[in-house]
Formats: sequence, C-alpha cells, structure tokens
Amino acid sequence: MSYRLEIRPDVLADIEEAAGWYEDREPGLGSEFTHEVLQAIDTLSSNPLIYRVRHRRRQVRWLLMDRFPYRIIYRLNGDLITIFAVLHSARHDRNWKNRLSESQ
Repeated sequence: MSYRLEIRPDVLADIEEAAGWYEDREPGLGSEFTHEVLQAIDTLSSNPLIYRVRHRRRQVRWLLMDRFPYRIIYRLNGDLITIFAVLHSARHDRNWKNRLSESQ
C-alpha cells in the first residue's frame, strides 16, 4: 500500500524553531536536525504502522528520533498520514492534543 503524507503548517514551524535553537548552540547542527527530521518523516511513508498507537482514543502514534530528543506525532487514517507536530520529548502532551482538536 502506498501512503499519502500531509504535513500540517505548525509542523514546519516546529522544525524551524528547533533547528534555530540547535544552530545557535553549534553552527551546522540546525541543518543536521532538519535533515534527520525530514528523513524520519520520509521513512513513515513506507510503513507508518511500525510505530504503536500511543493514544488509543485519538489514534495517535509517534516516532521517536534517534539522535535528537524529539518525537514526530502523527495519525494514520486509511492511506493518509497526517503529521501534527514535531515536539521535544519533554514537552507536555497538551501541546499536540490542542493541535488535534483544532484540526477536527
């Protein structure tokens, strides 16, 4: 099965903000972060079911990144993968839950 990918506008802002933070700490690290996030998102297209459901009622899954402490939060509906957030693992769940509420 081939999957379609929808990246919500807030996700791009998440990536840009985090990349800026990393770039301020060490030149080049922001682009490495961006590259790894985009690469992780790209892998979702091949098998989004590999990651378990983290919130059953909302059918939300997340991919935990290897190098950076971030999670990519998404939902699968048929053949559509919708990415709602790229957030630091320490951030509270309400940050992504609010985005799900806004999209429904």
